[in-house]
Parts: sequence; structure tokens; C-alpha cells
Amino acid sequence: MSHLMNTYARQPVAFTHGEGAWIYDEAGRRYLDALSGIAVSTLGHNHPRLVRTIAEQAGRVLHTSNLYCIPLQERLADRLAALSGMDEVFFCNSGCEANEAAIKLARFYGHRKGIELPTVIVMENAFHGRTLATLSATGNRKSQAGFEPLVSGFVRVPYKDIGAIRAIAEHNHGVVAVMLEMIQGEGGINVADEDFQRELREVCDQHEWLLICDEVQCGVGRTGHWFGWQQSGVKPDVMTLAKGLGSGVPIGACLAAGRAAGLFGPGNHGSTFGGNPLACAAGLTTLEVIESDGLMSNALKVGETIRSGLREALAGVDGVVDIRGRGLMIGVELDRPCGALVGKALEAGLLINVTAERVIRLLPPLILSEAEAQTLVGLLAPLVRDFLAQ
Repeated sequence: MSHLMNTYARQPVAFTHGEGAWIYDEAGRRYLDALSGIAVSTLGHNHPRLVRTIAEQAGRVLHTSNLYCIPLQERLADRLAALSGMDEVFFCNSGCEANEAAIKLARFYGHRKGIELPTVIVMENAFHGRTLATLSATGNRKSQAGFEPLVSGFVRVPYKDIGAIRAIAEHNHGVVAVMLEMIQGEGGINVADEDFQRELREVCDQHEWLLICDEVQCGVGRTGHWFGWQQSGVKPDVMTLAKGLGSGVPIGACLAAGRAAGLFGPGNHGSTFGGNPLACAAGLTTLEVIESDGLMSNALKVGETIRSGLREALAGVDGVVDIRGRGLMIGVELDRPCGALVGKALEAGLLINVTAERVIRLLPPLILSEAEAQTLVGLLAPLVRDFLAQ
């Protein structure tokens, strides 16, 4: 009997090692990894530069705490600021911690303006984490059930509904921020169109609200841009990162700019492990490899190969609702729950995920090749056809 808490319905497989976009189980069987640890393994498995960075840093120092200066942390903050145009960075260890920092920052901003009960507008089908505040911001009752009372101070609107947001602005004068994912990951790979993003920026500016972009899943090159909001050029006041930033080494970040910058001071927020030397070394190498190896343009090219290949292979198949996404963040929506496909794909040597019950989620590493993209399509399309024919 395992002593692990039963918090995951795990697949019956354990992996021992990987190479690039491929990973091997205990019996030596090879699988094409189209999930990359849920958008985490940006550089795939066993990337030589990342392995070397981690080994060298482990031989120097792993951790000192934020009571002292950490030069690697300062370098990574400078790099992220240069790539995003943001002003300052707080480092933590995960996406929910980054989002927790963003929510605290929004509340702090509201109190500084004299708002007694600051409110954050959040979206239906959003997923921001599993801490109590981020769970309350999440738009998924299944995740929230059993953890009430939830944290107050959130009001929810349909995703991409600018009219609902304008209506709230007229009647709720305690709003301080709008928080959203430019591409909802857990919600089913739902993409915010550019017109909505621009209108939302206008509304936030009009009312002096903070625009908070949760880039935990879609950030760090996955969409073909460094950050999802760069597609439209609608810069947020607060941005959160995690998942792919360390290519498997845990790290999160909350970035602030403009009216959100300069708010926190010593004692307002913190993290024991956040931004330690090992995590920041991994983050710097991840960004360097993405840039030097052209992985963002690769994400665009290979992502289109997958989407167009699936559209062609599944054309006319009853039950396929939509094939969507950006770069290497892809969703295939079916007209029925399709969780059974995860096990079927595993048997076929392919790692995928199903989210929002009916959406096959593909999040391959950014190093995926054209040939591997075609292999992915060749493995997945017949599984979908057979599943829908049953």
C-alpha cells in the first residue's frame, strides 16, 4: 500500500529517463511526450545545456534564502524585464504562488487607494491554482467543492465578455483588477481574441484597474511569443509565470509594471525557496536556449503542422467540434467526455491529457521536430476516429 495521499488518478506507468521529446518507462518502452509535464519541460528531456547548468550550479550552491543577495536571481529578473517590458519581479516556486502574489498585490493596490473591500474580476472556466485564494479565483466548481468557505473578493464573468465587465464597472466601485489567462489551459485551450484584449485594456485604464495576466501555462515561448499577451501587444500591469520557466526545476514569478510596480516593500510578501540559485540558473538557461535555438518560431511552425495535420486527418469526422490553439498549446474539442483517450494514447506510446472533460490537450516540448509532429498526428488521429466511432 502506498503512503502517498490519494490526490491524483495516476496512469499505470513510471518513467526512468528521457531524450528530447521522448521518454522511457521501466520496461524500456518509448513514448512521445505531447504533454511535457503539463507545459513544464520546455526543452524536452535531458537537454545537454540544462543538465550541465544544473550540475554545475549544484556543485556551487543550491540555496541561501532571500535574506541575502542572489546574483542569478537579479540576472533572471533583468532578463524577464527586458523580454516583457515589466518593471520588477518577485520569485516563488509555482504558478499558484505567483497568482497568490498577484492577488495580494491587487488587494494591496486597492487598500492604498482607500478601497476597503477590494474586488478582482475573474473568468468562468479559469484555473489559477489550488491555494484558497487562487482556488476562489478559479472558475471550476468541481475543484472548489469541499473547500468552502472560499475567499471573498472575487466576481466572475463569462470568458471574453467585455459587456459583463463594463456592467460590473457601473455597479461595483470596489473593483481593483481583472485577472485572466490569455489562453485558458485547464479550461479547454480557449483563446482570448485580440479585440477583446484591447477593449479590456481600455476598460482597465479608464477605471484605473490592474490588468493581471496569468501566463503560467501559455508563457515562456509556448505560443510562439515570449508571452501570450504579446500577440496583441496588450501589456498587463501584472503577469505571472511558472511551469516552463525552469524546464522542470520548480520556479514561479510575479512581474509588475506601471501602477502595480513599487507597491510591495520588505515584509509585505516573501518566499523561503523562491528564486534560489538553482532555480534561477535553470530559468536563465531555459530562456537562453529558447532564443539561441529559435524555439519560438519552431513552436509556431510545428504547432501549425499538428493543427493542420489533425484537421486534415479528422475532416468530416462526426464528433470533432474544434481544433484550436496557438503555437504548441493545442486543444482538440470533441462532443463528448473523452478521458478514456488518455489511456488509449498511453497504450499507443503517446502522452496526452484531457481537460474540461471533452478537450484533448497537447503541450509538447518546444524542441519538438516536424517529423515528431507528424508522428504525433499519426498516433492521435486514429485513436480519436476509433473513439468517436464507438
